[in-house]
Amino acid sequence: MNEEIITLLDEIIEDRKLSSSEKSYVKSLLEQGDKKLIEKVREEAEELISVLQEENDIKEKLIHEAADLWFHVLVLLASRDLKGEDIIKELKKRLGTSGLIEKASRD
Repeated sequence: MNEEIITLLDEIIEDRKLSSSEKSYVKSLLEQGDKKLIEKVREEAEELISVLQEENDIKEKLIHEAADLWFHVLVLLASRDLKGEDIIKELKKRLGTSGLIEKASRD
């Protein structure tokens, strides 16, 4: 994953937090609160899953829906004063650790 794009998106989302909801989709989502943000992330995840269940050529649709999901997750993180960079740091910490071992350490 290219960290630069995540950093750029973090910066844009932070900038949009200071904008008006008439001019910014991000600001309009943030003003609607957690319930709306959670609803959007769920909706985007369901759209991604729906594409995965299609039998025809789905590569472009899959990329589009995954991008939508990632973006909305970044907005949700921003609502909690977190950044995509925080997730990148966590993923880097997990590099080289078996997913099974990492999961067991959380249980």
